[in-house]
Amino acid sequence: MSQVEARLAALGLALPAPLKAPPGVVLPFRFVRVTGARAFIAGHGPSEQDGSLAGPLGKVGRELSVEQAYRSARLTGLAILGSLHRELGDLDRIVAWNRVFGMVNSAPGFNRQPAVINGFSDLILEVFGPEVGAHARSAVGMAELPFDIPVEIEAEVELRP
Repeated sequence: MSQVEARLAALGLALPAPLKAPPGVVLPFRFVRVTGARAFIAGHGPSEQDGSLAGPLGKVGRELSVEQAYRSARLTGLAILGSLHRELGDLDRIVAWNRVFGMVNSAPGFNRQPAVINGFSDLILEVFGPEVGAHARSAVGMAELPFDIPVEIEAEVELRP
């Protein structure tokens, strides 16, 4: 068992199955694209253990509280880790989290996007530690996100060969 997998298990966390797209939806792209020593991670949303979209859905500041959206960002982090594990085979190959772009489906007037995306950042720091898990980050509000998900996150990581 890798160090990252052991840390996930110690935290009582499990990686979800691959995303089950809603009926009729075609996703003609890769969730993780490895180029050289970098992995580019496509936008992910929160998912349940079976790969289905995790609720609640809707706008933060209207249908969802900051706390609910924080949980969605954390679930999004687990979905990303699941995709990375399937692509890389070993999460210990990640030597640095370079960049994270967090998008929040925001109701008009909602401005606490950083508090929401902290759900993702806190997870990554818990799992990878302060050195590997440290990352540059943006947290922005969006008028809409696909399928009414509350959070979408994309990222870039540095890999060891």
